[in-house]
Amino acid sequence: MIVSASRRTDIPAFYFDWFCRRLEEGYADVINPFNRKQVSRISLKPEAVDCIVFWTKDPAPMLGRLAALKDYHYYVQVSLTPYGREVETNLRPKGDIVKTMQELSQHLGRERVVWRYDPILLNETYNIEHHLNWFAENLAALSASVERCVISFIDLYAKAKKNTQGLNLHELSLEEIQALAKGLARIAQGSGVTLQTCSEAVDLEEYGIIHGACIDGPLIERITGRPVKAGKAKSQRPLCNCVESFDIGQYDTCIHGCRYCYANASMEKAQQGFAIHTHEATLLGGKLVGDEKITFHE
Repeated sequence: MIVSASRRTDIPAFYFDWFCRRLEEGYADVINPFNRKQVSRISLKPEAVDCIVFWTKDPAPMLGRLAALKDYHYYVQVSLTPYGREVETNLRPKGDIVKTMQELSQHLGRERVVWRYDPILLNETYNIEHHLNWFAENLAALSASVERCVISFIDLYAKAKKNTQGLNLHELSLEEIQALAKGLARIAQGSGVTLQTCSEAVDLEEYGIIHGACIDGPLIERITGRPVKAGKAKSQRPLCNCVESFDIGQYDTCIHGCRYCYANASMEKAQQGFAIHTHEATLLGGKLVGDEKITFHE
């Protein structure tokens, strides 16, 4: 079984103490986002977990607790983008996060720290030139610490449109995507860092950018030394190349304050979700009431 921690919230940044306690107790409960009475109990016993895939914007809380993961295979995806506090409200300075990524890579190795340059958005401030200059500066700092950088371009769903009002964002045109891809690929050439896309229909292989996956079967096989038995993820978007996993996160609980985020209805909802979290609960947010139907997954 592959565990995703998590597409829905930032477990390493905000809930790593809870996660370590869940490892100790051997399971985590996850509420169906559409029906709170349906609960999945995900085994976190080492013999049941083939690999854990972490998603985070700030892995700093992990650094002092890596011993808790000694019985597990895992890798860490870190989203690092050029936006200021008007877009990403509550993040530490990006230079400090780069240093954390470098330190994490020293412990884990380049193959187990993945840089996500995601999402790429454009407006008057964050134009193509700004992206390319910022990417070049940070690639120079991270090329010894990561093997791949995964890019994607913002999708302005209804929730994202609402939460990004005032930022003057727009859906990227094919010409803008190609200009970014060409520039990013030119900068990455010779760095030892491979560029991949995430859930993108556009073909950028002429620039050396391949379609990738976040829950990446070949990478998991490389890390674990065992074949991945999981098939293609059925619950994700059609263009997603991820293999099947169990996500233990919960929507409306991440308080980074990224205005483009699809996982929060609003910052207010996220703060409410964060406020009801306790380290002792089996759920990431709130507690079981007692009327739930629990399905076991091992």
